[in-house]
Amino acid sequence: MLRVGLTGGIGAGKSAVARRLADHGAVVIDADLLAREVVAPGTDGLAEIVEVFGPGVLTGDGELDRPALGARVFGDEAARRRLEKIIHPRVRTRTAELTHAAGRDAIVVNDVPLLVEAGLGPSYHLVIVVLADRGVRLERLTRLRGMSVAEAAARIDAQTDDASRRAAADVILENESDLDDLHAGVDKLWRDRLVEFDRNLRSGRSVVKGPELCILPSDPEWPRAAGRLIARIRHGIGADVGVHHIGSTAVPGLPAKDILDLMIGVRTLDEADRLAGRLGELGFPARTGDWTDSAHGNPGTTWPKRLHGCADPGYRVNLHIRVAGSPGWRFALLMRDHLRAVPAARDAYAAVKARLAADNPDRAAYAEAKDPWFEAEALAADDWAEATGWQPGE
Repeated sequence: MLRVGLTGGIGAGKSAVARRLADHGAVVIDADLLAREVVAPGTDGLAEIVEVFGPGVLTGDGELDRPALGARVFGDEAARRRLEKIIHPRVRTRTAELTHAAGRDAIVVNDVPLLVEAGLGPSYHLVIVVLADRGVRLERLTRLRGMSVAEAAARIDAQTDDASRRAAADVILENESDLDDLHAGVDKLWRDRLVEFDRNLRSGRSVVKGPELCILPSDPEWPRAAGRLIARIRHGIGADVGVHHIGSTAVPGLPAKDILDLMIGVRTLDEADRLAGRLGELGFPARTGDWTDSAHGNPGTTWPKRLHGCADPGYRVNLHIRVAGSPGWRFALLMRDHLRAVPAARDAYAAVKARLAADNPDRAAYAEAKDPWFEAEALAADDWAEATGWQPGE
């Protein structure tokens, strides 16, 4: 099933987004509600809290006295961590139960206030972040929740900053206008991305790239997006797996097609085939066909690989799976590092791209026209590697 993480700072409007997604048919799992459920009267969660923090954290009716508990853990890092060790595992268990009950055809949205702080982004297929200006959030908290300005500011400052949230976001919903505008943004997201992503995920289909060629200026979002996707892959198949951002989008300052090239290194292509099902579940379905790389510097030879795409219509991805240490694997890393380290080589490649793009308006013709440049780059990169002692890295 498609699993979506939803987060945002207090007062940003995350709950309004969750409600609108639920109206469209999403199964929304609210982490805050679950955190209350697992410490309700009669639960073992509440019993453990009393055991650790004492009966003074209960009301006269035997419920959790949240202000009293908050006073116990506020400013006490060790106490806060003890509380989290009681609540978080129970919330995770309950989340798993509700997710399983939703069924495989559901789009499940996990509403998690501290998603970024807890580093949970890689566990979802897609992360939505709701943002609003600090002043807007302060006004909402004082007007709608009755907080003082000081209390509202303290609550905002206790959470992570918006820069961290932006870095974790596959989708950003700005919520500084009225509810109608927010609903329009959610409706578009549901229609244009979530429904199609869900359909692609269940059918094992990648987003189809059109034949037209479009070379864009270098975008700092490319490495950030690649980082999110790589974290997702590592979370799903193992943190020790070598996953790399390669290609033109991995070279700062280099114009490129808006297609992220990623690479996994494996011991054998049989191992790549065994990974195919799991990668499909993560949103990177295999592309059928016999895929090879041209052996630059050794005409007439090819390097076999496997190729996966991406089910998320918000990204264009080529996920290459190559045998680690093979010529194709080495060249992908070497070319990237050479162009990163030698601005003159990068700029020369940018000029080649501009000239060939003007003469070859479709992607296939453009790729074929670049072959002579790749042959020259292979020789230049090898010379650079020998002179610098280069070794493959991240």
